[in-house]
Amino acid sequence: MTRPNRVIDVEIEEYMTLEFGTLDDLFRMRATERPSRAAVICDGHRISYADLDTLVDRVAASLQRDGVQPRDVVSICASSSIEYAALFVAILRVGATVAPLPPSASPDQLLTMLDDCGATHLFSDGVVSSHLAPVSSAISARRVALDANAEGDRFERWLAPDGAAGKPIPIDPGQPFNIIYSSGTTGTPKGIVHSHRMRWAHIVNLLPAGYGPEAVAILSTPLYSNTTLVSFLPALAGGSTCVLMPKFDALGFLELCERHRVTVAMLVPVQYRRILELPEFDDFNLSAFQMKFSTSAPFPAELKREVLSRWPGGLLEIYGMTEGGVSCMLLAHKYPDKLHTIGTWPASADLKVIDEEGFVLPPGQAGEIVGRSTAMMDGYLNQPDKSAEAEWWSPDGLRYIRTGDIASVDEDGFVTLVGRKKDMIISGGFNIYPIDLETTLSRHPAVKEVAVIGKPSNEWGETPVAFVVLKADAAIEAEELRSFANASLGKHQRISEVQITDSLPRSAIGKVLKLELKDQLNPGIG
Repeated sequence: MTRPNRVIDVEIEEYMTLEFGTLDDLFRMRATERPSRAAVICDGHRISYADLDTLVDRVAASLQRDGVQPRDVVSICASSSIEYAALFVAILRVGATVAPLPPSASPDQLLTMLDDCGATHLFSDGVVSSHLAPVSSAISARRVALDANAEGDRFERWLAPDGAAGKPIPIDPGQPFNIIYSSGTTGTPKGIVHSHRMRWAHIVNLLPAGYGPEAVAILSTPLYSNTTLVSFLPALAGGSTCVLMPKFDALGFLELCERHRVTVAMLVPVQYRRILELPEFDDFNLSAFQMKFSTSAPFPAELKREVLSRWPGGLLEIYGMTEGGVSCMLLAHKYPDKLHTIGTWPASADLKVIDEEGFVLPPGQAGEIVGRSTAMMDGYLNQPDKSAEAEWWSPDGLRYIRTGDIASVDEDGFVTLVGRKKDMIISGGFNIYPIDLETTLSRHPAVKEVAVIGKPSNEWGETPVAFVVLKADAAIEAEELRSFANASLGKHQRISEVQITDSLPRSAIGKVLKLELKDQLNPGIG
């Protein structure tokens, strides 16, 4: 069965079985089914599904009044808010493409992103407007201000009057849904294009995991991040209540979870660590939790074990890339003996492990993960060469997406990550995977967090250096930690230097920024 042309003439359960559907259709069906249900809660404010649908209609009418056409691009660069949520759905409602931009990028990089996607509008808040001040005169997109301190037309004045609604637009499965830019902290950001067909697959696959009309989902990472969208989109499609955190803090997270009886959360591993470290953690009532998700960064087995023992509800780790390709999932509560892995991939997808020459490796051997599924990016916007570099083609002509991750598959079909290909250290002709060294150092009771990178060496080419964050009140010398680790490591793996630091640089979604660590290295080549 194919999707009806913008006519909601089927029940929700039947609609979910369609070959293709849209987030907007499901959202409107939820607004009709349970109009008074809270759709979004943010900073003490809440909006029902019916009122959010009305706001979406007004935004859609405003965009069409401004001349926005199907497949045009509209950008949002701001903290999470009710208005942000309405904008996201409204842009899709008029058939345009959402380009949510990372406020953490530099002004020049944000300008590059806006020019690259050709955004007709830029919606921003005061913090972002101040950040963009050095390049403001070069921004050609129409500016709309989401608060009193932002540049552009005030959102309330720009908004069409009550009762306004946009003209219905048919959606083609292959047209762009969103453009997600790489973090923009270094280099030239790449715009990852997702189609409506790809997002439909995401929604359908994740809805049964806990995003139903009785669910309350807390979103504590930024809405520009694919990590957040993987939770936000099925939550709205499923009729869940979304609790947005414009800025994460561990204690505030727990307070919101208890107050709103949160049932599902998407968190990155460092957030789990910070939450569980709070002395007050066990004082909070988290009994409503049914499922917890994690993605975006390596999730240590010991941390998974602690989450399972102390936090009610199941734990599902999702491995995947914004570019798509293949996702692996580990139901940690179901497979406690596989916590060192990232799980298995679904039968509807395919994962292979390849060597440097592109040949498929047998189970048990480590190589780069490549994958294919219904959820694959169309490519990088305006960068055909980079798009081609991200692809691997099988001997029978099938397109796979390269992950850049090194892994092996065990006899049960579970995937174990070894490390990032770009992070691999080559020392004296040997390949060293930082994750092995990080795991070894993490076993020391004084160590809270650790990241290992390669430092240039005249003798070895590269040599491993570890940046270590100690636990509170821990007192230990760097040389003692180095000796502890090297006693357990192979001769060619040995760490040449340990640097104790107060914190590790991270992106807005918790990824350790190893390039920034390289900049912090003590000068000189050993």
